[in-house]
Amino acid sequence: MTAQPHPQTQAQTQTQPPTPKTTDPHPTDIVEVEYRARSGALGIGLIVLGIILFAGGIVLAATHGQSGLWNGIGGGICAIGCVLAVLTFPALVIVQPGDTKVLTFFGRYIGTVRRAGLSTVRPFSVHKRLTVRVRNFETAELKVNDAQGNPVDIAAIIVWKVTDTAKATFAVDNYDTFVTVQSEAALRHITGAYPYDGPDDPARPTLRGAPEAVSGRLAAEVTERVAVAGVDIVEARISKLAYAPEIAQAMLQRQQAGAIIAARQTIVEGAVGIVNDALARLEDEHVVVLDDERRAAMVSNLLVVLAGDSRATPVVNTGSLYA
Repeated sequence: MTAQPHPQTQAQTQTQPPTPKTTDPHPTDIVEVEYRARSGALGIGLIVLGIILFAGGIVLAATHGQSGLWNGIGGGICAIGCVLAVLTFPALVIVQPGDTKVLTFFGRYIGTVRRAGLSTVRPFSVHKRLTVRVRNFETAELKVNDAQGNPVDIAAIIVWKVTDTAKATFAVDNYDTFVTVQSEAALRHITGAYPYDGPDDPARPTLRGAPEAVSGRLAAEVTERVAVAGVDIVEARISKLAYAPEIAQAMLQRQQAGAIIAARQTIVEGAVGIVNDALARLEDEHVVVLDDERRAAMVSNLLVVLAGDSRATPVVNTGSLYA
């Protein structure tokens, strides 16, 4: 008979989690590590030493050319000097101010050299130049619908810099293209969240009326999108904003109508105040006593003069007030 496993042992076997596999860290998990490079003087000294050994071996072999032993010693010294110089020369790196060198050793990231000047690094390491200077670019002019569905043409200027050279090198394929594409995507999203124009309501900012708020939100969203590439957004500003050509004329007429209405309201409010003050002063100083009909006529005349589009031509009444 075949032995049956104990129920408890079988339950433990079924519930035991699988052993996780050991894998290399994901490229997005790699963070920048400072590489402690040696002084460039060390590399120069080793190269000079190699040249001296090479030259000394040649001289030794030439001086004792008849002796096989000395020829072998001279050849060995030449070989040592040649290998020392050949191995040391690629280990010298020159870092310009504002640049870095990202080092990999047989496919493994070993650190970043940020110190400017001549340095000596590990032999056989591959070093890639990466700038950490502040850079900027202007996005392409995009046609996007705003929050009200109106098509607008918009572009932005993005100021950015690399803060983590390891992520910029290994987390994305091309960090320049990545920043450009993500900036345009964020600009499209932000444009769709705001209306182009609207009433002066601080609670609801617009693209045209609140550029500071829109730029701040744009910078925050682009920063979040490009953080995986080790990039920091210094500033983001709207550089162009206009209605699309197909609706620009209609929107211009709407803006003009709104401006005319607002101006008329201001003029009417001012005219009513002037008329009220004039009537009150006439009555207070007892200049003239007006009945309701004459008061209405005077109010009508004053409003025509004050609120009319064209210049009014007064008619002087030389007769009686009631004539």
